[in-house]
Amino acid sequence: MGSNDKPPLVAILSGAGISTDSGIPDYRGPNGLWRRDPEAEKLVTYEHYMADPAIRRRAWLMRRDSEALRARPNAAHDAVVRLERAGVPVRVITQNVDGLHQLAGLTERKVLELHGTARAVVCTKCHRRSAMAEALERVAAGEADPACLACGGILKSATVMFGQRLDPVVLGKAMAVAKGCQIMIAVGTSLRVQPAASLAGIAAEHGARLVIVNAEPTPYDPIADEVVREPIGSALPALLDGIAATSGRAPAP
Repeated sequence: MGSNDKPPLVAILSGAGISTDSGIPDYRGPNGLWRRDPEAEKLVTYEHYMADPAIRRRAWLMRRDSEALRARPNAAHDAVVRLERAGVPVRVITQNVDGLHQLAGLTERKVLELHGTARAVVCTKCHRRSAMAEALERVAAGEADPACLACGGILKSATVMFGQRLDPVVLGKAMAVAKGCQIMIAVGTSLRVQPAASLAGIAAEHGARLVIVNAEPTPYDPIADEVVREPIGSALPALLDGIAATSGRAPAP
């Protein structure tokens, strides 16, 4: 592609694997949280969370001790930002709730968080949103199950728990990106959780080049144009820098 040609729209579908180099363990891998502690799944299941104060108290302690809020972006997150700053249109559709794409410097509106964010809390009654850090300060001060300051309702993280629907607006935007992109890179995701996984198939059906970067096989490997099994921290930067180069745009340092 020449430097005067329009660069391709690149969609990044990211899962837990992109953040493991930042010290955030995945959930379903061999050492994942759900395998190590099956009871932990109740802490992020809406029905259990809303019905049982003991579950909520445990959930707040889990959030307090979570590595996700202390984690920093890694080379893979930085590579996505570098591609954007090189002038290539980028949209990130992420299954992660860690906010590391934005923390790395990616423009907020270019990140679609399918499963919400762990960096905010929402009231289940009046739907007021506030910062997770504020709620955790209250936990540290001795509130085991902090209630909404506006209405007294139950607070939860602004993530999509098991038993909740994805935000239809966010999902709709993600589907539009999948249909409109020229390159879809699924990175660090098992592509087994629907409807997120279906976005890879939608992109391929609409003519996008599908690249899968993941340690383990996925159900979409057979329709991918390229499957990469190398470590994400080195494989994704090489892949994205290559896209920038072939688009006639030098990646930003």
